Amino acid sequence: MPKYDLDKIKFGTNEGTFQKAVDLYESGKIKDFCEGIKSYAATVIGTKPYKVFVEDRRFDYGHCTCYLGQNDTLCKHQIAVAMYAVKQGKPLTDQERKYAARPTWNGKLGKLSADALAGKKREITHALRYIKAYDGPSRTWFAYQDSLDEGCRRLSAIISSLLASEQTADLLVNLLLRLDKKLCNSGIDDSNGTVGGFMESVVLILQEYAKADVNCISTFLPLIGIQTCFGWEESLVKIVEKDRRPHSKDKNGR
Repeated sequence: MPKYDLDKIKFGTNEGTFQKAVDLYESGKIKDFCEGIKSYAATVIGTKPYKVFVEDRRFDYGHCTCYLGQNDTLCKHQIAVAMYAVKQGKPLTDQERKYAARPTWNGKLGKLSADALAGKKREITHALRYIKAYDGPSRTWFAYQDSLDEGCRRLSAIISSLLASEQTADLLVNLLLRLDKKLCNSGIDDSNGTVGGFMESVVLILQEYAKADVNCISTFLPLIGIQTCFGWEESLVKIVEKDRRPHSKDKNGR
């Protein structure tokens, strides 16, 4: 088996390329798949048959005879072959096929069990490992940005699976605080706005949570009086302040 799994392929690839690779895989376009020495090879049927080679230790190391592959660019054909190496031709599940480019809320309310909550916390901690400091040479900067992208995609998938509650709102607030600490103190190079954009999306989800369940607002209290990297907390603090205001009375004093 390869050293990578389907999550590594999915979260390490942009949405468009991943979905195209899924289409190739599910439509049976991968032919003559075979295992080599620490590698895989196959013919992928596109506008014409392409010869594809992928290493077993990294799905993004390999070669394809298509235009992108000949220009050292990771292509859908390589992704599809790596996918085949992992799944061995077996059908993809709905969860494996699903791609979350940005965190979203499914519109449902509910609480997690203690075990499920602990599991989500472990998943978040694992995803945060991809969002790390950068002090390397300029030639490795793009690979570093790929790591930030992967971390944010992994977190997006976790968040998109959550039900809204005071419990999960607290989980997201703590995630934002952890990311803010990383941005401010850990040497993360977010010059392309990957992490900042992700955090803004999480703030929007928390605003939706607060509208659906007012108990979520209490989880914003730790944000009062703090100063974050780019002021993402301000809209959530305003929700707390608005919730604390006395309700206006009608003309009969009610």
